[in-house]
Amino acid sequence: MKELDPLLHSQLRLAVISLLLSVEEADFSYLKEKTQATSGNLSVQIEKLSEAGYISVRKEIVGKKPRTSCRLTEKGRAALEDYVSSLKSYLGQVL
Repeated sequence: MKELDPLLHSQLRLAVISLLLSVEEADFSYLKEKTQATSGNLSVQIEKLSEAGYISVRKEIVGKKPRTSCRLTEKGRAALEDYVSSLKSYLGQVL
């Protein structure tokens, strides 16, 4: 049986990936609002997803304010599909 991706098995990282699945791009404020995460925790989890290549992160200055935007990559989409498939496999054995 295939192991669950430990990177996506975190509740907050899975929430971020799931939110990005339904939008083309999301900024930090949107993700923070939807996940109810603290800024610090969300920043750390976004960095981990970015390092894994699951999301791309763009940082820019808009006016005088910094803006961080995230986008799901093909690698991230594939990782989520594998995660869901593995989860279904696990659940199929107990249901």
